[in-house]
Amino acid sequence: MSIPSQVLAKLKILETLYQQWKSNDVINQTLDKIISQELAESRQKNQELEAEIQIFEQQYQMSSAEFSQRFHAGELGDEIDFVEWNAFYQMWITLQEQIQLLQSTDNL
Repeated sequence: MSIPSQVLAKLKILETLYQQWKSNDVINQTLDKIISQELAESRQKNQELEAEIQIFEQQYQMSSAEFSQRFHAGELGDEIDFVEWNAFYQMWITLQEQIQLLQSTDNL
């Protein structure tokens, strides 16, 4: 059984336990800590990516959104800087979605 499968199996067990007892402070507190830790790590990665992205934006005097549009339209070529910038920007977009998802637990 792979690690992701093991994690999902464990989460399903916790879900079943939580539903059976309707409330479990230990599970709730533990999940809050896990989410808080993931959010802190995601924010740290976000800062690191933004620093890398800012270097490209300053060097090429262009926002990452504009760069991405032009890069994917084939207007900029495939220089290593552009490939790297694109990778950083795509990681940043994915990370924004992850941060948003983690922050959404505040409303639960």
